[in-house]
Amino acid sequence: MTQNTPRSPQYPQPSLAPRPPADDLLDVAQRVLSAAQLRARGVFAAQTSAHCLPGGPWQHLLPGVYLLHPGPPSGQERLHGALLYAGRPPVSSRRTPPGPSDAGFGEAMVTGLAALALHGFATAPDLGALHRVDVLVPRTRRLRSTRYVEVVRAAALPDPVRVAGVPVAPVERALADAVAGLSGAKDVTRLLTEAVRGGHSEPAAVVRELSAAKLLGRPAVAGAVDALLAEGRAVAEARLYAMVREHGLPEPLWNVDLRLPGGPELGGVDAYWPEQAVAVELDTRAPRFGVPGEGLRGGNRGPAGPEDPQWSAYAAKRDRLERLGVTVVHLTPRKLREAVDQQATVVRTALMAANDLEPAAYLVVLPR
Repeated sequence: MTQNTPRSPQYPQPSLAPRPPADDLLDVAQRVLSAAQLRARGVFAAQTSAHCLPGGPWQHLLPGVYLLHPGPPSGQERLHGALLYAGRPPVSSRRTPPGPSDAGFGEAMVTGLAALALHGFATAPDLGALHRVDVLVPRTRRLRSTRYVEVVRAAALPDPVRVAGVPVAPVERALADAVAGLSGAKDVTRLLTEAVRGGHSEPAAVVRELSAAKLLGRPAVAGAVDALLAEGRAVAEARLYAMVREHGLPEPLWNVDLRLPGGPELGGVDAYWPEQAVAVELDTRAPRFGVPGEGLRGGNRGPAGPEDPQWSAYAAKRDRLERLGVTVVHLTPRKLREAVDQQATVVRTALMAANDLEPAAYLVVLPR
């Protein structure tokens, strides 16, 4: 579980508005170098200091990090400098200077709004408009936030994603760190909604990270999570409709309630083929209070961890339907996004196998 330590006072954040895609960062490595990288190139402290004098060709960007031109740093240069500052090794381990090709980032990675900009979020500000660059480092690092760099610590670092040659926190972690620094409900909602609508992540993974960061109790986050879950269900339903039509499956009855004639309601399903007695249900649950949400483990045993009331209700409904002869196919938004061909095969197989099963009980089908 990821946890955030208390953060230093917040910098003012620009409003979240559409921005152009991030520029390529690869050539920035030649314009922003650490002291260790300069030493590896034969440039020592005295020469570096001379170059950084007023009117000189270089400037001191951050402690131990230098910008090799006199003009204002670009957003990409500030980002690269933040990684060099946060990634530098402790003094005691600097026995062997890095080679010229060493990126010098260590275990540091970009997170927060800067990471979302690199991931391609249209509602994240451009790198040049950010007052702060969040950098994620191990909790054991003795490193202070300075100038425009905000140091965020974690007991266990996620695996970074490489974007334009720099390490970037996964979308879910970057979202949690960005939300931690925002107070406006509209900005939080806009970011979380884009995460799902833009195909960057699934609601369950986002809510799980927000829960781990202890952010679900914030007023600005609570309403945003409700909007996130609604958006996630709408996206999943659209994928299910597309799967049925693009893979030539028979058209089902969509979004219906099932019940016994004159008896109690059995519950709603997302798609139902009455002739074959096959139902599809989307699992769009998301974890609240740290309960795992996405996917099944070990067949039909349900999710690991504490009992999830939503899962208990779903499992009870599924058992009732299956006792009446209805085949219930369980699909998750992630499976529909990442393996839609496989999921279409699962549904097709269930429809074909229905001919070999005992006839199901007669059920009344009502619009939901």
